[in-house]
Amino acid sequence: MEIFHLRYFVAVAEHLSFSKAARSLHMATSPLSQRVRDLERELGTVLFERDSRSVSLSRSGAALLPLAQEVVRKFDDIPQRMTRAAAPEQIAYFVGIAPWLHPSLRQRLVEFSAQVAHRYQLNRWPAGSRELLTAVHQGKLAFALVHLPAQLPGVSSQEIFREQLGAVLPARQFGGRESVSLTDLVDFTYIKTAKGTQPTYYDQLEVRMSAAGVHKRATLSTGDFASPAEVVSNGDAFSLTILDQRISANATNQAEVVALPFNDFNPELATGIIWRTDRAAKNSDLADLIASLQEAFPPSGT
Repeated sequence: MEIFHLRYFVAVAEHLSFSKAARSLHMATSPLSQRVRDLERELGTVLFERDSRSVSLSRSGAALLPLAQEVVRKFDDIPQRMTRAAAPEQIAYFVGIAPWLHPSLRQRLVEFSAQVAHRYQLNRWPAGSRELLTAVHQGKLAFALVHLPAQLPGVSSQEIFREQLGAVLPARQFGGRESVSLTDLVDFTYIKTAKGTQPTYYDQLEVRMSAAGVHKRATLSTGDFASPAEVVSNGDAFSLTILDQRISANATNQAEVVALPFNDFNPELATGIIWRTDRAAKNSDLADLIASLQEAFPPSGT
């Protein structure tokens, strides 16, 4: 008995027609009928009741059908099962994503996830950079894309991108201007998002603001990075933004606010990848993944 004997039997049993079964198997009716007779002789029993008008399963045929279907199904599953057995098991990890990540970096992460999909399933977890740094340190995330600096003992980082920062300002007061200085803003209120949602680098910028005489502050209860622009549009306030128009805070509110570069200093927001140092060491669980990550996200300027 060969597997094709059972396959031919199943086809005839499911169609209850030798001609229809033959068409489904892309063969002639005569050899199909002969192979079924060969199977009946080997088993020593009649599998079909035949007459000139119909075909039906015999009692023996009805008993054989579920067994034959299972054998054929398992036989057909062999290539797929071997492929799964030969492939390494896919491991799932969470990776952190900071808010306002540049679109080009998001696209590179999508491409990297596809590149390593044969071994890793990378699930994204959005949060502020400070929160993501803690989660990487605690081992909850495999790695994260954050705004730098992001420093904790045992956490490594690699800068991968820099982008220019500017001020979001009320259009009715600064429309037509090409730039702004901190001294222009001494009477304005600096609008911040909720605590923990801004990059750590913004703390350094606040020191610079204070030194220039900008002392007024207002902190929103939300971490939505578009909200400061709404407050700024009222006048006598400003906030910080990335100047790239694809993600700038004024991108959706251009009639009421403008985004301008500073002319007295050049603030730049750095983005980097971070990971726990020990987990990337040789023979550690993330060694291969982090090595591939560093290749996919080379240091900025290289």
